[in-house]
Amino acid sequence: MLDTTMLIVHIVAGYLALGIGLVAMFAPKKRGRHTTTGKIYFWLVTAVCISAIVMAILNWEVSSYLFYIAIFSFLFALMGYIAYKRKRKNWMVKHIAGMGGSYIAMVTAFIVVNQQNVPAFKDIPSLVFWLLPTIIGTPIIKKVGDKYDIRKKTKKNANLHI
Repeated sequence: MLDTTMLIVHIVAGYLALGIGLVAMFAPKKRGRHTTTGKIYFWLVTAVCISAIVMAILNWEVSSYLFYIAIFSFLFALMGYIAYKRKRKNWMVKHIAGMGGSYIAMVTAFIVVNQQNVPAFKDIPSLVFWLLPTIIGTPIIKKVGDKYDIRKKTKKNANLHI
């Protein structure tokens, strides 16, 4: 019974987090849609991670990897959330890296778990699906983070005065 309940929570929160996460990513970076959907995304990731940890513990032999992905994903989301809340120097870069990293982990988990359900993906080694979201997502996070990195803007401005 607990297993089934956790699986339902996990699936619903996971699908919603993937969708809401996209809305937050593409929303204008100001109060309103971005901050609201970002907070919802964080709490959905929290629900996904708690349910994954419970399911991993209940079925350790089969699902232990869920435990590690859940912790990893949650810590990234927490880093992004804390950066937003504290707003210390260059906080935006940490926020983008944290939330982006958690999204990569969520996509990775989704693809790895569902790989065998997609006939075209069955013959592709699962390592590809473990690595592909990171290979694609990391340069995007870096590019977006660089846009908000005050250290790079300061260095760029200093070079203009030479």
